[in-house]
Amino acid sequence: QVQVVESGGGSVQTGGSLRLSCEASGSSLHINVMTWYRQGPGKQREWVASITNSGITNYADSVKGRFTISRDNAKNTVYLQMNGLKPEDTAVYYCYVLTPLRTDWGRGTQVTVSS
Repeated sequence: QVQVVESGGGSVQTGGSLRLSCEASGSSLHINVMTWYRQGPGKQREWVASITNSGITNYADSVKGRFTISRDNAKNTVYLQMNGLKPEDTAVYYCYVLTPLRTDWGRGTQVTVSS
């Protein structure tokens, strides 16, 4: 069984910063890709950023240049540094973990950006 737990959400004003963390735990984890998604109020869940186990990153156009995804493979943890936050970044942020045998979601962490 794999547990995925996000943390670091909160409320900030426009232009502020937050750092999200997501830790995956379980036996014999071999995580390929770790991904952040988000779902804003009244919106569909959307992809934000991904990072492979070799450190290759990809970002949605809406966050490119403002968000940075990174990863600590030894800790099975992925981070999302969010700078220059905008009200439209308000959402529940979810972590998605891909291994050779399964995929798992966390329960999410709320990010609220006020103008």
